[in-house]
Amino acid sequence: MNTLKWVRGVNGTLGWIAPKRVASKMRVAFMTPRSLPLRDWELPLLANSERITLRFGLSALRWGQGPTVLLMHGWEGRPTQFAALITALVDGGYTVVALDGPAHGRSPGREANVVLFARAMLEAAAELPPLQAVIGHSMGGASAMLAVQLGLRTETLVSIAAPARILGVLRGFARYVGMPPRARSAFIRQVEQDVGMRAATLDVAHYQLDMPGLIVHAEDDNFVSVKESQLIHEAWFDSRLLRLEGGGHQRVLADQRVIDGVLSLLAGRSLQARQSA
Repeated sequence: MNTLKWVRGVNGTLGWIAPKRVASKMRVAFMTPRSLPLRDWELPLLANSERITLRFGLSALRWGQGPTVLLMHGWEGRPTQFAALITALVDGGYTVVALDGPAHGRSPGREANVVLFARAMLEAAAELPPLQAVIGHSMGGASAMLAVQLGLRTETLVSIAAPARILGVLRGFARYVGMPPRARSAFIRQVEQDVGMRAATLDVAHYQLDMPGLIVHAEDDNFVSVKESQLIHEAWFDSRLLRLEGGGHQRVLADQRVIDGVLSLLAGRSLQARQSA
């Protein structure tokens, strides 16, 4: 019997008898990231980076010289997954600062969630020059959009393969691990207590996104449905939606069309600033 089948079996039985106990164990599992090894293609970029430490021990990597672009990876991700995009931004004359999210890489913490990621971005921005762009992948994209609601200032924003609604993510995880209804409800309540926000409020339909933006999603993303990108686009009046036929959840980060889209967004904003000066 594989591990997932065993977990579902236990949750499906014990979840009826002790829903809060099952919910508590699954909350810890949901919020505790694994540390995954780097791929060989990430190593050259890592070797060329500058390691910096920001507020509260938050760790980041920095490359290049010029206007600042802030990157946030997704769940169990890392800065060097943006390798192709980072190289293009540095070649284009930008400084790139890519964070290790809380409980990821060299940043402190044992657990993480979208709110902690968003607050980490706010802390980082307080120590950096004005941001020309913020780019987030997956949970990093969701956290970037939330960070803007919490006061993060940026000229442009890019969301790649991000969910529009955190409640949908929680419900999807609860179903995936086989929690019955009472345990699912207890799980969501415990997560809400931990992050200090109602899950239903972590939804782009309630956000105000008033900067130019780019939304990227691949049709064959098996982790976050491409339908989420349409919901984000509908809530964000000044955004362009780039839907790709392929690229999955991770490979999309290296797609040349995504890189071109990001550079075009930044170039357009720079031109607008010069014309209004």
